[in-house]
Amino acid sequence: MGFRCGIVGLPNVGKSTLFNALTETAAAQAANYPFCTIEPNVGQVAVPDPRVSALAGIAGSAKTIETQLGFVDIAGLVRGASKGEGLGNQFLANIREVDAIVHVLRCFEDDDVTHVEGKVDPIADADTVETELMLADLDSLERRVPNLAKKAQQGDKEAKAQQGVLAPVLDLLRAGKPARLGRPADPEEARLFDQAQLLTGKPVLYVCNVEEGSAADGNAQSARVFAKAKAEGAEAVVVSAAIEAEIATMAAEDRAEFLSDLGLTETGLARVIRAGYSLLHLITFFTVGPKETRAWTLTRGARAPQAAGVIHSDFERGFIRAETIAYEDYIACHGETGARDAGKLRSEGKDYVVQDGDVMLFRFNV
Repeated sequence: MGFRCGIVGLPNVGKSTLFNALTETAAAQAANYPFCTIEPNVGQVAVPDPRVSALAGIAGSAKTIETQLGFVDIAGLVRGASKGEGLGNQFLANIREVDAIVHVLRCFEDDDVTHVEGKVDPIADADTVETELMLADLDSLERRVPNLAKKAQQGDKEAKAQQGVLAPVLDLLRAGKPARLGRPADPEEARLFDQAQLLTGKPVLYVCNVEEGSAADGNAQSARVFAKAKAEGAEAVVVSAAIEAEIATMAAEDRAEFLSDLGLTETGLARVIRAGYSLLHLITFFTVGPKETRAWTLTRGARAPQAAGVIHSDFERGFIRAETIAYEDYIACHGETGARDAGKLRSEGKDYVVQDGDVMLFRFNV
């Protein structure tokens, strides 16, 4: 099960620098000119979770495997991208394929780094990118909705259902509002909404790229972005991409001291990864044993057989039950044996909704 966040923004806001730090590689060229990233670069990043090592320590696991989140570095968008400007069509297609958008906004002044719009204004930058995405969605739905209406009149039930979901979204876009504000609460309608792959229908995380001195608390520009995110029901985090790039090249034992000197307790990237994970409504469950302790990704609200299927399709197909221990109980009881003796190990069936932190052992027969 792969989940991917697309890193977007105007040119020269720090997207590729952030991506390089995330993946601790130089896979994406970071340079002071637009379109240095022509093809999207994809990197898988471990999701920081101290629970993995805590479980492994109790179980005496030989190795640990963290769950991962994918990040795609997408070349900078410019005004007119929805009409093909600046290789816009290719970039928009790349955005369409991700699950969530990580929108990097420049919140720092630096005369040595040019700004494609000539001034530093993260709110205007965000509006520029979102406008291009909305225009692309508008163009798509203005062609799609009338066709659905025709099919619906001919008795096509699926088309009628799709029209019922997408017509109000088209009205939103015409009013200059992103499609995500029209995502239905009903699960079946939400499925139809997601199938449309609307660019502005995806959840958004704003990343405020600030100068080194503002990495801990942000600055006036990032405060404006946080206010925007709050008003939209979106999320925002502060990072200094330059600091993160420097940390990525350090030995692990030197990072804590470096962060402490800057007044930080963790990297900005850790916050970005966790926020992306939360944005996609993901949870983590664990499998624990002497060979390995492993974290697995699951969509919140999924049931036990689906969790089994994340590990192997045969586990889901032949699912019998899941022996489950809450993380806190596993730690408090010092492992599976203690949890079993204390009555904290539960046998759960097909209808069990998996909770974040569950330690699970699946019984199956195929």
